Amino acid sequence: MMQNPQILAALQERLDGLVETPTGFIESLPGVVKRRVNALRNLQVKCAQTEAKFYEEVHDLERKYAVLYQPRFVKRFEIINAIYEPTEEECEWIPDEEDEISEELKEKDKIEDEKKDEEKEDPKGIPEFWLTVFKNVDLLSDVVQEHDELILMHWKDIKVKFSDASQPVSFVLEFHFEPNEYFTNNVLAKTYRMRSEPDDSDPFSFDGPEIMDCTGCQIDWKKGKNVTLKTIKKQQKHEGRGAVRTVTKAVSNDSFFHFFAPPEAPESGDLDDDSEAILAADFEIGHFLHERIIPRSVLYFTGEAIADDDDDYDEEEGDEENDPDYDPKKDQNPAECKQQAVRQDVCGLEDNLHWSTFCFPGKDELTSFDRPIQVFCCLFVCSFLFLQPKIKMSYNFSSQKIMS
Repeated sequence: MMQNPQILAALQERLDGLVETPTGFIESLPGVVKRRVNALRNLQVKCAQTEAKFYEEVHDLERKYAVLYQPRFVKRFEIINAIYEPTEEECEWIPDEEDEISEELKEKDKIEDEKKDEEKEDPKGIPEFWLTVFKNVDLLSDVVQEHDELILMHWKDIKVKFSDASQPVSFVLEFHFEPNEYFTNNVLAKTYRMRSEPDDSDPFSFDGPEIMDCTGCQIDWKKGKNVTLKTIKKQQKHEGRGAVRTVTKAVSNDSFFHFFAPPEAPESGDLDDDSEAILAADFEIGHFLHERIIPRSVLYFTGEAIADDDDDYDEEEGDEENDPDYDPKKDQNPAECKQQAVRQDVCGLEDNLHWSTFCFPGKDELTSFDRPIQVFCCLFVCSFLFLQPKIKMSYNFSSQKIMS
């Protein structure tokens, strides 16, 4: 029965229909089985609700441990800003690779460092700490412009604050600045609100808390110092008199400080594509600052965390290549694969097809008059292959024909 072509065709059509419409498989099940599947769906919703409780407790733990981290972050702030000078014991640090360095080289390095310190003016704290952190991370450096750097040199600290237990889950990023010539704010704040429970309309999509929206703050720019705007001059011509006048207009200027004025979602909930892209990048930056930069800032200042991130990426690539089921052909660009297939087709013709037999069946030898016709046939077939890549072609060399 399974060798009957009509039955096989009908079965294949049935399977194709199930692939194209995932719900088709469920609809094809017996009624009693569908009832049991619905019971499993209800269980899955309850699992999502339990998972939401888990993340609520995680947020409670974050809030609890934020208090425990605070003394360390205060000391970090004081060291960076030259309020506190760490002791010799606190400054002692031996990296792993230094174990292999001889004592003689250590002493030599120490003497050279002391000489350099004597020659240089003693800097206060760690200059441009947070600006350096930003410039070391591609995600952050991409949004920082050259004119932003002069302002970020006055950036002294960044803190994260969590919502109270009685409030919806959210966190606030606070950027602290010293008095400067650009704006009067001491703190620029950004609030991120999160959804920490399944959406009633789509409970199966829940995969933990996610940022839903954010609000910034007003920056009180000093006169002529707003880097988010630039002034351009335009010439306008009067239609009737033909007179020309020059007008100035303020337009948006690329700047990191747009971060504090994110797009607002309209009441309908629909955003244009540009606003959606801006918010997606904004959410990613906010999450990265909260999860990585604030707790591990020194490692991004030194570049160690960046190297670790790169190592993780390399390991993931290596794992794929070492996987016995890994197929490198699947990673190839489809367009490149098509071009390679065409080249292989041409090479196959060149290597396996006897052109004289193809062009002149029954002739063992070609005359000088036959040669141009042979070349024409070759060029025709090759051009057909390149100009018609979508046509699947197979070669039946036994019958000395090309079949499409």
